[in-house]
Amino acid sequence: MTQSDHHIQAITVYRAEDFVVTDGAHLGDGMSILEELVPDDIYGLRHGAKRQRLALKTLGDGHFAVAEGSEIGMPGAALHLDCAVKLMSPDGLTSDALVLVEVDPAQTISAIYMLPLAPIQPKTDYTLVGMDRDSARRKFAQVACVSFTRGTHITMASGRQVPIEDLTVGDRVLTRDDGAQAIRWIGQSTTRAVGDFAPIVITAGALNNENDLVVSPDHRLFVYQRSDEIGAGQSEILIKARHLVNGETVYVQDGGFVDYFQILFDRHHIIYAEGIAAESLLVDPRTRPALPPELLEKLGGLLPGHRRDSHGLDVQRTLLDRPDAIELLRRASLR
Repeated sequence: MTQSDHHIQAITVYRAEDFVVTDGAHLGDGMSILEELVPDDIYGLRHGAKRQRLALKTLGDGHFAVAEGSEIGMPGAALHLDCAVKLMSPDGLTSDALVLVEVDPAQTISAIYMLPLAPIQPKTDYTLVGMDRDSARRKFAQVACVSFTRGTHITMASGRQVPIEDLTVGDRVLTRDDGAQAIRWIGQSTTRAVGDFAPIVITAGALNNENDLVVSPDHRLFVYQRSDEIGAGQSEILIKARHLVNGETVYVQDGGFVDYFQILFDRHHIIYAEGIAAESLLVDPRTRPALPPELLEKLGGLLPGHRRDSHGLDVQRTLLDRPDAIELLRRASLR
């Protein structure tokens, strides 16, 4: 398989036994598969429960496996996305979580994990108010879809700066490698700005951007290093916005709601937002379920052109785990 067929990513999950029923039909049981869940059961985190890093490999057929280097799980074991659950806290707010199941070669369940899409607070009761299997893949895909927020200025082929919400299908956008390219599809959604959906703010000037750039956490920014300031070993690099957070010039905008927009081209491109380079939506086995089925059918012959490995090196977080990382990258792109 090619590199684009096998993509490794990390999510942070709770073990199912760390989120248990404190009142209800299955008292003392942990979060489980859809068939074993009972509506109105009340759950809570065990004392000392922590989210752990689950590295997963997305296979070409859309299935998953535990990847090497995972903090939990057996490398190579199959992972199944079982269901989505909706939890209600005492203040009436609801949040989603996804249940993943690890199975052994005999297809017997060996572990169950819960991926919260919003923070789960200790010493708090959560009522199970909904669960379904149909929306799980779509919600999992939405986390991975790279998105710009309302008001982001996109550079057009003409050089004009246009707010993303004013773009339409067919508009021609300037790309780094292929000049003017027509937009094939624009997605839009509004979601609570919490957890994995809380956007990252890159303040004006932090990466030589003209205005604040606000993007989804896993949105990758392209940096051309004229000098290799961070030791990546390559001049063309891609960096997830969440890995640049320093609490000052780059921070998480947590709370309220956020309008997210996705721009899709016939190929995966690097475009310009607020004057700096950032990726467009990449369609791969992980993100595919987030697109409307009729669009996928229409674009079937074009989607093989979406390749993850064509624009630069994905920089690991360890290279950016230093207080001056954002300044080093800013300088490296100028020299």
